Amino acid sequence: MRTRLMSAALAASALLLLAGCSGGTSDEAAPASSASAASAGSAECAYPASGQPAVDVTPPAAGTDRPAGDVEAVLKTSAGDIPLTLAGERTPCTVESFVSLAQQQYFSNTECHRLTTSGIFVLQCGDPTGTGRGGPGYRFADELDGAEKYPAGTVAMANAGPGTNGSQFFLVYEDTTLDPNFTVFGTMSPEGLAVVQGIAAAGAEGGARDGRPATPVTITDVVVG
Repeated sequence: MRTRLMSAALAASALLLLAGCSGGTSDEAAPASSASAASAGSAECAYPASGQPAVDVTPPAAGTDRPAGDVEAVLKTSAGDIPLTLAGERTPCTVESFVSLAQQQYFSNTECHRLTTSGIFVLQCGDPTGTGRGGPGYRFADELDGAEKYPAGTVAMANAGPGTNGSQFFLVYEDTTLDPNFTVFGTMSPEGLAVVQGIAAAGAEGGARDGRPATPVTITDVVVG
């Protein structure tokens, strides 16, 4: 039991430390302003530049209308459709960024680059470079209230530390225990969860606990609304 708990703790740390540079390919720390630019229910969103974008995109413009309620979206993937409900009211800055990137075709024809099968149970996507280090060239703050949980069906942002959200996100396919450091911005439908569980059933390459999915998974498009 002790070994199992240690493995889970190490895996949880890996999600934080190996999430890559969510804002871009630079190793620079997030600007101090981005770490406090937004929180759950805040009035303002900020998307300061950070690193080189994996694909040229424009961050959401200041003063634009943010999501005020749930936003429906569908990840169209090579493994099947994954319908999502995005929590626009609770995490407006995160949802605004995700929708903006989707509308700019940022996620189209990108591979989900990471599957974990021990301790934490997630499929990680959102990096056009497929390396785990790519991002949109900007960062934004966490939207956390300290009560975040990560049951099966959760959609949450990957990060490399506080205030380093970019484009990478993860889909939780089995109940997972993590510190509440990752913004939960949506849920998968039961049908979408089943698709991710099918991907996970094939495991990671070479039988690894953490690596590329053994069955390659490509996001072909993200349809919003």
